[in-house]
Amino acid sequence: MAALLNLILTFSLLTVGNSLSLNYYHKTCPDAEFIVAKAVKAAKAVDKTVPAALLRMHFHDCFIRSGGPSWDVPKGRKDGRKSKASETVQLPAPTFNISQLQKSFSQRGLSIEDLVALSGGHSLGFSHCSSFRSRIHNFDATHDIDPSINPPFAAKLKSICPLKNQAKNAGTTLDPSSTTFDNTYYKLILQGKSIFSSDQALVDTPKTKKLVTNFATSQEAFYKAFVKSMIKMSSINNGQEVRKDCRVVN
Repeated sequence: MAALLNLILTFSLLTVGNSLSLNYYHKTCPDAEFIVAKAVKAAKAVDKTVPAALLRMHFHDCFIRSGGPSWDVPKGRKDGRKSKASETVQLPAPTFNISQLQKSFSQRGLSIEDLVALSGGHSLGFSHCSSFRSRIHNFDATHDIDPSINPPFAAKLKSICPLKNQAKNAGTTLDPSSTTFDNTYYKLILQGKSIFSSDQALVDTPKTKKLVTNFATSQEAFYKAFVKSMIKMSSINNGQEVRKDCRVVN
């Protein structure tokens, strides 16, 4: 992964400019996209979790093809000069309700449609117990388990993450097809089988539920919306420089 990031950053050093562009490397390094795509494909062949890691990195940086949609990625993003762990609190948490999610996304110029579409990134990846334990143990004063969870599914999660289990890497995939980018995630939400509270919250308003239902019914509609929202999110670019070494500022 580090080698791949260095490769991408090396290409970035070849040009200058502040705005993103689809032909950013056209003159300076016309094979850049092919080389990066080849590196990602090779990495995925060794480790199927790479697409999820890259997608997560992109989400975090702004706020691939992995059996799913592909698109022309606007290029030329700059790096920031500061990186603070404390700022990660600005990221939408897996415990957020729908109001908190809408506020978090709107503050970055992203719509409700973007919120539901980008949440589909949870089609890939893995979650540790700490991110959803509160839903399956001592949920509130009257419920041990979050009542929005499908009971058999909740029992399965409790077996994976028992109350006194302190295993560091205990957890589960975000959906059964966790290495394939598809619309299974939305189908699970409608069945009450989502992992995070923030996922299940997407059916708490008529508008977001309608979008979830649409994406669960049509994978093509999900792909189209996801690509549109990813391109929009990638334009959130507050960086100042292109680093010579990805590990330190220039």
